[in-house]
Amino acid sequence: MPILHRMAVFALFASWLLIPVSALQAQTTDTRTEEIQELRHQLAAINERLTRLENEDSAAKTENAAPGEDAAALSAAGASLHAATPQTPQAEQTITASDRNALDILKGTTVNMLLDGYYAYNFNYPIGRANLLRAYDVSSNSFSLNQADLVLEHAPDPANGKRFGARIDLQFGQATEALQGNQVNEPRPEIYRNIFQAYGTYVAPIGSGLSIDFGKWASSLGIEGNYTKDQMNYSRSYWFNYLPFYHAGVRLNYAFTPWLSGRYWVVNGTQQTEAFNNFKDELFGVELKPHKSIDWIVNYYLGQEHPDFQYVTNGSPSLPEQQGLPFEPIVNPPKGKLHIFDSYVTWAATPKWTFALEGDYVISRDQTYSAPAHTDGGAVYARYQFNPLLALSGRTEYLSDRGGLFSGKVQALKEFTLTFDQAVGNGFLVREELRHDFSNQPYFLTDTLGNLSNDQTTATIGMVWWFGGKQGAW
Repeated sequence: MPILHRMAVFALFASWLLIPVSALQAQTTDTRTEEIQELRHQLAAINERLTRLENEDSAAKTENAAPGEDAAALSAAGASLHAATPQTPQAEQTITASDRNALDILKGTTVNMLLDGYYAYNFNYPIGRANLLRAYDVSSNSFSLNQADLVLEHAPDPANGKRFGARIDLQFGQATEALQGNQVNEPRPEIYRNIFQAYGTYVAPIGSGLSIDFGKWASSLGIEGNYTKDQMNYSRSYWFNYLPFYHAGVRLNYAFTPWLSGRYWVVNGTQQTEAFNNFKDELFGVELKPHKSIDWIVNYYLGQEHPDFQYVTNGSPSLPEQQGLPFEPIVNPPKGKLHIFDSYVTWAATPKWTFALEGDYVISRDQTYSAPAHTDGGAVYARYQFNPLLALSGRTEYLSDRGGLFSGKVQALKEFTLTFDQAVGNGFLVREELRHDFSNQPYFLTDTLGNLSNDQTTATIGMVWWFGGKQGAW
């Protein structure tokens, strides 16, 4: 008898054995238990026999079995056994060496996303609905997308033998245009516009660890940063808007002691992913932590922000090109220097109260022999955390734009901002903000072209969503 026929017979026999089980309910408890045990032994013997026959005659089964009839018998046998015998859990799959390597590579890598939107209303009713002197909240009476961000980070971990790392921040929205795209600074902004940060890190085994970054990173000049969730207020200060947003080059950071670290940069310039002259800007900075509640940073930046060439649209055919763009040198380009003195301190006075203070002084010259243009001032911050969900923050600042370096007009600018935070949930923040800007000169837009005001007042609701594995400030 072919093996599949025998299997079908055994399966039918096994099924027949199951029929009397329901009738056993009329018998006594002892008799029913004995018969059930006997049936189980018989089924186990049938299952063992079928398994042995399948292993011994697998070759003969392939050659001699009738595809239709025997397959149907095998299916019936399998179905009967499946119903008659208890099921065992599937064996756990083992992780291969290649799987383990992939998991090790991804270990420590975080994927993070942030969405930042707002609605602002300007009580000046400005033409074009433009809020002047704002870095991000640039639109009035408009539902606006401030920024959408994707942050990928594989941070180094020298304590566990991982000395290399990398980070990429991709950014889209109004903030991207505010940060990047000024051709006065960036020779080819369209190439890098959506790459806010992209750098690799190596922690050299020198002393406590010398951190070396190469690439493009957010500037640490000024206390405020790019991501709204990490700031005290929704809108950014004048000084965040005026000081550099980013740099490209090499930076070093070394912790001499737990309370003293130093930093040094060599970069292409302020807001220059590509260099537009042969001068390399430098930053010298220190970070002091005299107390666990105090963090004080002091920076000096030296730059030369004058290009020595320019791209042209209708140039001579003989002009050189860079990736298809013709350019020409600037004859006797200016070589005056830029000096930025920047310092800010944060004090967590109590678990509820946080204070911060920033001071800045900027000197810029067109030529080395030119009279300097000055911009100076600072900002004061205070924040009170009522509970983990509610907080109130205030900021006031002053910027003396004596050289018109920031606003393009000689004036003294001041603003006061009050921000109320509601942390609706983990990764969702709502901010209501009232801000008043004012100047000693008519500067701010109104609803009439050419009719300028000395002040502007805005009310803003900002909403920020974020999630990912990165902890703390981004």
